[in-house]
Amino acid sequence: MLVLGIEGSANKIGVGIVSDDGVILANPRHTYITPPGQGFLPRETAIHHQEHILDLVKEALQIAGIKAAEISCVAYTKGPGMGGPLLSCAVVARMLSLMWKVPIVGVNHCVGHIEMGRVVTGAQDPVVLYVSGGNTQVIAYADKRYRIFGETIDIAVGNCLDKFARVLHLSNDPSPGYNIEQLAKQGSKFVELPYVVKGMDVSFSGLLSFVSDAASKMIKKGEATPADLCFSLQETIFAMLIEITERAMAHCGKKDVLIVGGVGCNERLQDMMKIMASERGGMLYAIDERYCIDNGAMIAWPGLLAFKAGQVTDLADTTCTQRYRTDDVYVQWRDD
Repeated sequence: MLVLGIEGSANKIGVGIVSDDGVILANPRHTYITPPGQGFLPRETAIHHQEHILDLVKEALQIAGIKAAEISCVAYTKGPGMGGPLLSCAVVARMLSLMWKVPIVGVNHCVGHIEMGRVVTGAQDPVVLYVSGGNTQVIAYADKRYRIFGETIDIAVGNCLDKFARVLHLSNDPSPGYNIEQLAKQGSKFVELPYVVKGMDVSFSGLLSFVSDAASKMIKKGEATPADLCFSLQETIFAMLIEITERAMAHCGKKDVLIVGGVGCNERLQDMMKIMASERGGMLYAIDERYCIDNGAMIAWPGLLAFKAGQVTDLADTTCTQRYRTDDVYVQWRDD
């Protein structure tokens, strides 16, 4: 069984093809990159996706070495994400479903990250830290759902990093978060920043306001370099995330951790989490940028799992929603 998945909830458009034994046959993608100091807007991002998606479908079929007739199902990102880009991908998914006469499955973006991490790393039942530009959640599986034990109460961690990169006018190529990570490696001075953990939740908006305001003043006075501020921001944010992750592990009685989402590529975050997990006698499961960053295979794989479990989406229901909670999904394919 082969499933083609389409992901386009943010600035990346990807098409993936996977088989029912978990093998990723193709996973091309294209990123909408804006000038330094700028973010990406829904309208322009949607146009970008519309310009590239059909070429990516053809490329995925070519890389996989298969014909369209061999596809058993089409999966697409139902949400959460940006409205225009989501709709652009949903239209193409419907078109392919009708043309190829195959079922269609709407997939939760967050669940896609989790299942992608599980199949690539082999993690069985870890606590999941999901960190990206639009989401920040600590998750654990229980009773057919991925339960959220902690999350951001305002902006996501990736959004915080991206906005600070704009303050420093760092390049968006390949991503602002990656460029902050590289600059942070050159930092040598730790600047104390607000540390905001509220029970199992975290807050980044005040921290971002503080460091953005401090940046120009401290750099102008020579009190800190951009590298020092990137280093300090990373250390503070990641310590907050590890604290709430460890608390969830203690509550759930789990030893292992899986990091997913675009920010999960950050090697410093992985190193800090690995230390915490090893001190608890557990393991860290992490993936690289091929699978951490939004991609089509992360939609194709949970789409395949849902399809095999008998879950399909009626054509009339192949809509999109910008708000689609991780714990809204009934995980029918897991029996543990």
